[in-house]
Amino acid sequence: MSVNIHPSSIVEDGAIIGEGAEIGPFCHIGPRVKLGAEASLKSHVVIAGNTTIGERARIFPFSSIGHEPQDLKYQGEENSLVIGDDCMIREGVTMNPGTAGDDSQTIVGNRCTFLAYAHVAHDCKIGDNVIFSNSVMLAGHCKVGDNVIIGGGAGVHQFCRIGRNSFIGGLAGVEADVIPFGMALGNRAYLGGLNLIGMKRAGIARDSIHKTRNAFKQLFSGETNVTEAVENVSTEMGDDPVVAEILEFIRQSGDRSLCTPRPKNEG
Repeated sequence: MSVNIHPSSIVEDGAIIGEGAEIGPFCHIGPRVKLGAEASLKSHVVIAGNTTIGERARIFPFSSIGHEPQDLKYQGEENSLVIGDDCMIREGVTMNPGTAGDDSQTIVGNRCTFLAYAHVAHDCKIGDNVIFSNSVMLAGHCKVGDNVIIGGGAGVHQFCRIGRNSFIGGLAGVEADVIPFGMALGNRAYLGGLNLIGMKRAGIARDSIHKTRNAFKQLFSGETNVTEAVENVSTEMGDDPVVAEILEFIRQSGDRSLCTPRPKNEG
């Protein structure tokens, strides 16, 4: 299959363009870019830096992909941005490569969707099948698991971890880690329960969902601290794979605190 490049676009020497790719008008592709087979750049797309984009990507106007990180500590060191296959990147989306303050790499998984004006900052790691609604803001060094959905206008603080199959409500301000299958709401975001719809979509068995709901109640009931609750739940229900995954997520900890339910005495 041939490559179709509009005459108004600039593809610099050194760029690697996969078979069947289509580059629409007024795009600029830098010399270190690798664009996968059958990728489609609609128009006015700019891709810079050491950026690899997978097959069948669809990138819409005014997206800026791979330019230097928005980090004042960045001094031009080697870095990269890697985006998987079958991703859709809508209008005005920005994605930055990594920095030496981490592992110098930003990674986006397969089959991800980024709606208009979403932002992926430096050193983020994003799993597969993730959806960012319009104007989602992901700060540096965040880790987002598979199948996460983040609602429009939500902002995620630097170094936060968002566990797989969790749901972040629109306009949420996330400043703490969200457990797998969690549902975070509000500004500042609190843990509003489990993402039961997401669990069912993921094919989690009814018995496992029941155990996870019981585990959630014990973990965040407030009757014991989370560390003690983790050990109690591990003894009682740790054989369930979903419960075990949540417990391991909590045990691993991170640079941020854990997102928990809103205290009962708060509105």
